[in-house]
Amino acid sequence: MVRLLIIADDFTGALDTGVQFAARGAATRVATDPAYDLSQAEAGIQVLVLDAETRHLRPEAAYGVVFRAVENALKFGFTYIYKKTDSALRGNVGAELTAVMNAAGADSLAFIPALPKMNRVTRKGVHYIDGVPVADSVFGQDPFEPVTASSLEEIIAAQSKRPVVLHRLGEAAESRPGIQVYDSETDGDLLRIGRALGREGLTLSAGCAGFAAVLAELLELNGPPPGRPELVPALFVACGSVNPVTLRQMETAEAAGFPRVHLTPEQKLEPGWLETPDCAAAAAAWLEAAGEEKRFILDVNDPPGRDDTAAYAREHRLSTEDLRVRISSQLGRLIQRLLDQGLDATLLCTGGDTLLALTRAVGVAELTPVCDLDTGAVLTNFVYMGKTYHIISKSGGFGEPDLFIRLARSIGAGD
Repeated sequence: MVRLLIIADDFTGALDTGVQFAARGAATRVATDPAYDLSQAEAGIQVLVLDAETRHLRPEAAYGVVFRAVENALKFGFTYIYKKTDSALRGNVGAELTAVMNAAGADSLAFIPALPKMNRVTRKGVHYIDGVPVADSVFGQDPFEPVTASSLEEIIAAQSKRPVVLHRLGEAAESRPGIQVYDSETDGDLLRIGRALGREGLTLSAGCAGFAAVLAELLELNGPPPGRPELVPALFVACGSVNPVTLRQMETAEAAGFPRVHLTPEQKLEPGWLETPDCAAAAAAWLEAAGEEKRFILDVNDPPGRDDTAAYAREHRLSTEDLRVRISSQLGRLIQRLLDQGLDATLLCTGGDTLLALTRAVGVAELTPVCDLDTGAVLTNFVYMGKTYHIISKSGGFGEPDLFIRLARSIGAGD
């Protein structure tokens, strides 16, 4: 039986890649623990997606996590390994690709980073987002992991001594060892590259959800396609993303009538607040509004024109990393509290940190992706306190401005 290990650097990336296989009926699981014991993977699982949580690590630490995962995968009989990278090239791309090659003792690895469905393409070795070089896009201003270069060669060389071999569309590349970077601008390009590589060339490969879909087809990982479950016709959005794409989506949804609450610095940064009468009163009010309106947004971003969080961070000497960790953890625990108090809705989490914090708060170690509800919006579920909750995950940088409105309508929560 073909067994594939996908190593992702964050949680939403793990899900939007895993769903490419689950939607075809392949038995797929997403593990949330970077130290997951691969020997315990169920015998019938064809695709295991490991959320390695390496995006925010230092390069040497990310290298170590990925190296150990590949070593273990080969030891426990996985026949294919796919290193899932961010479609905007955030994180430790060079270090992690090198770790895959070194752990496998390989001198070559195919890297196809494009995601044409989201207009993220690679042209002449440069990565573009909506026609703009990635370092000049919104991802160049990311407060946590800004992308500072647009050339794949430059990005990889910052963390790797492996040579980079560029494969341009319609041109024959020099045949030599190294990280083989492929230009691609359409889904047809991705498929042609995959077919040219063949199964042997796909034993070690890398890219984002775009090439993962090709991998699923070429490896013939199929089964009975999953049916879409009946979803609670209410949408509760937990927004932990600061990406401008998500900000526009919330503004569009708010203008369409979604109630939106901006958490104050104390609400999102002080763990003790969760045990206060103020929290109990706020949670009750939010639950009432969510129940009445069937659409609701809980947002960690400050209201427009305010810098309350930055002022709080300066006063309490908190770094950007402190803010990221505290806010995601607090939001995860807050959603758990709302579930405990009776929140009955289809959840939408934006940002991998948010979703991971929630699964940790409710004690969930594995998820099963079901299907895409929209481009980049993945439906999955988990069981908490004996009840199944359906949750939609979305990377902060994915989707059109009206995405939340479309998702609400698709589950019966629209006007």
